[in-house]
Amino acid sequence: MAAPSQPQKSTYDVIVIGAGIQGSFTAYHLAQRRKDTLLLEQFLLPHSRGSSHGQSRIIRSAYPQEYYSRMMPESFRLWQQLEADTGTTLYRQTGLVLLGPPGEPELEACRKSLGVDEVLDAAALAQRFPGFRMQASQVAVWDSTAGVLFADRALRVVQEVFRQHGGTLRDGEKVLHIQPGATVTVTTTAGVYKAPRLIITAGAWTGAFVEQLGLHLPLQPLRIDVCYWREKQPGSAGLGSVSPCFLTLGLSQAPHGIYGLPSIEYPGLMKVCHHHGSPIDPEKRDQAPSNAPRPDIAILSSFISSYLPGLETQPAVMETCLYTNTPDGDFILDRHPKFSNIVIGAGFSGHGFKLAPMVGKLLCQLSLGEEPSYNMAHFAITRFPGVLGAA
Repeated sequence: MAAPSQPQKSTYDVIVIGAGIQGSFTAYHLAQRRKDTLLLEQFLLPHSRGSSHGQSRIIRSAYPQEYYSRMMPESFRLWQQLEADTGTTLYRQTGLVLLGPPGEPELEACRKSLGVDEVLDAAALAQRFPGFRMQASQVAVWDSTAGVLFADRALRVVQEVFRQHGGTLRDGEKVLHIQPGATVTVTTTAGVYKAPRLIITAGAWTGAFVEQLGLHLPLQPLRIDVCYWREKQPGSAGLGSVSPCFLTLGLSQAPHGIYGLPSIEYPGLMKVCHHHGSPIDPEKRDQAPSNAPRPDIAILSSFISSYLPGLETQPAVMETCLYTNTPDGDFILDRHPKFSNIVIGAGFSGHGFKLAPMVGKLLCQLSLGEEPSYNMAHFAITRFPGVLGAA
C-alpha cells in the first residue's frame, strides 16, 4: 500500500513491523517527528486477523494501576487532537459503570484514581440505568469520562495521517527475517529494507519475531469470543446506544472480568464479553473447530441472566479477536536487551487500545534514544527472568 507518488525504496530512518493500532500510532509519532518511516503489515488492509479490528473499544480514566491512570489524561488529549486534526469523530462519551463487591481492592483503586467518594448501591444503579440489575451485596463506581472509541475508524485515520506526513505503509508483506546490527535488515516477501532503528509491534506474532533475535518473551496469544446479545423486546432493555459501558471487578463467577458496550455495531445488540479466552497459535486462528467447547459463553450467559435480564441469554452474533497476554497483564515497552536499536511493544493483554496514542509516543521516544515521558519500570523486559538466550 505504498502511496502512489512514492516509488518503492529500501532505506529508511525507522522500520515498524505491524500496522495494528500500536504500530500505526508509533509510525504516526515518528512521521510527525519527520522521521522517514516504513510501516509493514503482513495482511492486506483492512483485515480482522489481529487485535485492532472491530468497531468499538472502551476508553476510561479509571484504572487500578496508577501508572496507567496517570497516562490517561494525555491519552484522551491525543485522541481529541487526532479528532480535531482530521475532522473525524472517534469517541462517544457514554460513561462507565465499574461494579464489584464492596471493598474489592481493584474497585477501590479505580475509585481513588477517579478522585470520587461516591459509590452506588444496587437501588441507585437501577434507578439511573433500569436495564442493569446489580446484586444487592455489590456496589458500583461511576467513571463519567469513559466512553467508546470507534476502533476501525481510528485505525484507518491514524494510518491516513501517517501517510500524509510522508510515511510509507506497505501491506500484504510478511516479514521473513530480521538481521540485527548497526543497520537492521528486514527481509519480507516483497523486498529487503534497511534502517538504523527497528520497532516490533506485531501483536500475537511478536513472540516468533523476537525468538530469532534470541529473546524468549512470555507472551500468550488468546482467542477471544466477542459476543453480541439481542434485546428480548426491542428498546425494552434500556441498553441502546446511549447506555453506559460497564466492567466487572472481583466477581467470583467471572475472575477475569466481564465488560460490555452499548448497542453501536449492531442495532439492538449489546456487546458483552469475557476478558479471557483460549490459547491459540495465531497462524491457526481460523482453523479452530466450530464445535470446540467455549466455557466463556456459559459464564456470559449466567451473568446476563442475572445482571442484564432484558437480553437473551444466547449470543446472536459471535466474532473473534486476539489478545496477547503477559503473565502480569502489563505491557512490554522496551529496547532489546542486546540490540538497543530494536524496540519492542507487545503484550497489550486486551486493554491497550485506549492507550495506543501514548504507547506510540513512548515507543517513538525509546527508538530515538530519548528519555520516555513516563516511568517505564512496569513495562521492562527484565522483569521476566531468563528471557535472553543466544541470538
